[in-house]
Amino acid sequence: MSKIEDLIEKVCPDGVEFFPLWKVTIWDKKFNSVDKKKQPKTIKYNYLLAKDLKSLIVANGNIKILTTNTTDLHTTKELAGKNISDGEIVAIPWGGNPNIQYYRGKFLTADNRIATSIDDKILNNKYLYYFMQNNLDIIETFYRGSGIKHPDMAKVLDLRIPVPPLPIQHEIVRILDNFTELTAELTAELTAELTARKKQYEYYRDELLTFGDDVPKVALGDIAHYSKIRINATDLDENNYIGVDNLLPDKRGKVKSNYVPTSGTLTRFDDGDILIGNIRPYLKKIWRATNIGGTNGDVLVIHLFNNAILSEFLYQFLSSDSFFAYDMQHAKGAKMPRGSKSAVMQYNIPIPSLKEQQRIVTILDQFDTLTTDISTGLPAEIEARKKQYEYYRDKLLTFKELKA
Repeated sequence: MSKIEDLIEKVCPDGVEFFPLWKVTIWDKKFNSVDKKKQPKTIKYNYLLAKDLKSLIVANGNIKILTTNTTDLHTTKELAGKNISDGEIVAIPWGGNPNIQYYRGKFLTADNRIATSIDDKILNNKYLYYFMQNNLDIIETFYRGSGIKHPDMAKVLDLRIPVPPLPIQHEIVRILDNFTELTAELTAELTAELTARKKQYEYYRDELLTFGDDVPKVALGDIAHYSKIRINATDLDENNYIGVDNLLPDKRGKVKSNYVPTSGTLTRFDDGDILIGNIRPYLKKIWRATNIGGTNGDVLVIHLFNNAILSEFLYQFLSSDSFFAYDMQHAKGAKMPRGSKSAVMQYNIPIPSLKEQQRIVTILDQFDTLTTDISTGLPAEIEARKKQYEYYRDKLLTFKELKA
């Protein structure tokens, strides 16, 4: 940080000027909510529908496809035709979730709102990108709407950006580019390690849960049923109300609920019951309850009534990819397919001896612990690097305002 601090002390010791975005940027269209004086001119780009962009995607293309989400998609000049735009730009989506993207070169765009510096001798576009990225939480509050949310562009354009001299902007961009690259490399390495460990675990789990003809099998419905017990919403809180969005995929448990119903009754689950997501894309979610609570119709609550099988063993067996594939195969519905309750209850469950079940559970619990330690530790490391990056980004983009 010493070089940047020396630069600031040298060229702007008393602070820097702050400007509203509308004064230092040009956007792709005039916005109805923005005073016309704030947008004397615009730069037009070619827009395509998401479905049209999808049909243009090719491997190894050289024209960027700028969707409203951060993606790495490309097409070719031949396929893009007259729809190609060119420039150094910063984009936010016109509808959906706020997201900040930077690109320089030839591109196709979906329905993004696109900005560029009004004068690159005053404002560096990559600096503009990092500023907007650093203020994503604020920009998120500008997105409104009951269905698809859209940004209030008057508020976006009134955001005040510190504009230090260009040498300082360039140094900030250089530092943050390096941070971004290092964070991406670390994330890729840790993700690869995590994937390898998970594959190793899945191999041993499949081996342990594969049985011969000497082990009896029964339909799930012969040893368990769906919970029909009800619980009052008033007895639930963020810790014991489980919606499908609170279940984590791949046996990673649950998170606290951001929403808890305040009236009516729901399906009750008890300690040891198995909860399974029952609507795509949440079918591959499963949790063995460790407390009493309640859930809604998007989650199946499986309750054992036969002491010939351990709840922990059934949980391990229903966590397998084989069961998830079966569940998805029998899901019904066009837009939001749901798992078939009757098909789930027909799924064959092996019943080895209780001693063998306990042995398998013990081994898999140990594997789970090892994988969880990795799954917790590696993402925690990635998150720590992300927070470190955000800390320095915020520090680099925080300036004392020059007094008039």
